[in-house]
Amino acid sequence: MANLAEGADMLAAVLFVLGIMLLRKPATARAGNGLAALGMAIALAFGVLAIPLHHTLMIAIVFAAAAAAGAVVARIVKMTAMPQLVALFNGMGGGAAALVALVVMLHATGTGGRLPALIAIPGFFTLLIGSVSFAGSLVAFAKLQEWLSGRPLLFRGQHLLNLVVLLAALAAGLAALAGLAPAPPLAALVAGLAVLLGFLFVLPVGGADMPVIISFLNSLTGLAAAATGFVLSSDLLIVAGALVGASGTILTLIMSRAMHRSLFSALFAGFGQVQAGAGRLDGAMHATSADEVATLLAYSRRVVIVPGYGMAVARAQLEVKDLADRLIERGVDVRFGIHPVAGRMPGHMNVLLAEANVPYDRLYEMERINPEFARTDVVLVIGANDVTNPAARTNPGSPIYGMPVLEVDQAAAIVVLKRSMATGFAGVDNPLFLMDKTLMLFGDARESVAALVQELREAV
Repeated sequence: MANLAEGADMLAAVLFVLGIMLLRKPATARAGNGLAALGMAIALAFGVLAIPLHHTLMIAIVFAAAAAAGAVVARIVKMTAMPQLVALFNGMGGGAAALVALVVMLHATGTGGRLPALIAIPGFFTLLIGSVSFAGSLVAFAKLQEWLSGRPLLFRGQHLLNLVVLLAALAAGLAALAGLAPAPPLAALVAGLAVLLGFLFVLPVGGADMPVIISFLNSLTGLAAAATGFVLSSDLLIVAGALVGASGTILTLIMSRAMHRSLFSALFAGFGQVQAGAGRLDGAMHATSADEVATLLAYSRRVVIVPGYGMAVARAQLEVKDLADRLIERGVDVRFGIHPVAGRMPGHMNVLLAEANVPYDRLYEMERINPEFARTDVVLVIGANDVTNPAARTNPGSPIYGMPVLEVDQAAAIVVLKRSMATGFAGVDNPLFLMDKTLMLFGDARESVAALVQELREAV
């Protein structure tokens, strides 16, 4: 039985690695997700078999209830709420790792309240980062759900307070390791301080940096899971956690570089805070109608569609695909410009467009599409605000100055689909909306795109 369990762990680990590899490309992402899920099913099945029989029924009940809840949530959650769901699930992972470590530490306490070093060191590490990930993910969820403001929530001495809380948690952990006090109360203290740190840590993160913070918290959850593997002497948990931690860390660094910002700046600078000298916007807004935009699109040679969170909110990805197909039928070169942090989570726009079966070869990342805007007749911006803001290049007083954006203002004409002139999630005004060559088509994005499709049909 032991050899069978080891073989199952090895198979699960291989499936995890293959799954991660296939997730690198949209065309193979579904298969990668399936392989990773199969690996997790194998790991859970053989994990249950290793548990004493009298616990099996209780664990089976918990598994069944959790699986049912997960299946229901996966079916009813809207694509617009996917970032919140990712943040929430990530937080549950960090919290679970911290709870497992805490329980093991409480039961492994020896004479005088001391813990074996092989349990204490990874245990306190798990408690710290797992609790930070749990609390931070809850704050991220609240911001994405708009229960909290998407703007940075700052107060005087905030970073100093964070440092004091972190040092206090580290001091409590070191005191337990040195045997200066019984480990159980110090473990509980570390967990409490880490939860507080997680809340304080994410509060100053602005909306535009939310994809970065979600990715970073995901990496913390992975590291917490890997450390829990050392606590439980589980090689499979170490491998799985290390994969999540490493991939999350790499993704966080890639996204930070894509925004031309250091990771430290993204996590601690309070991106999105209104700064003095940002200036007032000059110009007049030019409203338009669906028939005018349809005519403009129909007689264009190249059109670039830039999706944003507004498309996600309106659930307009199927209509956008229909619009692109109609234009392609008319001989128009249609491409999609994708900003790495468009939406509320890494790859948010790619997920939505994949759901609508938009061909992968029509998706252009920012580095590839930016040189093409100067040769583009019309850019159709669907609910994207911060990632198309030219102030990032032209206004040193803007809070987003220096952030790489899609250079849609270089196109011959720009059409922006929005509900109103309100700012984006970062709370920064966009001068693009007041440019002479920009037309504003107001309304629900789904209804507006459907109207464009209808106009194109009638024009045939």
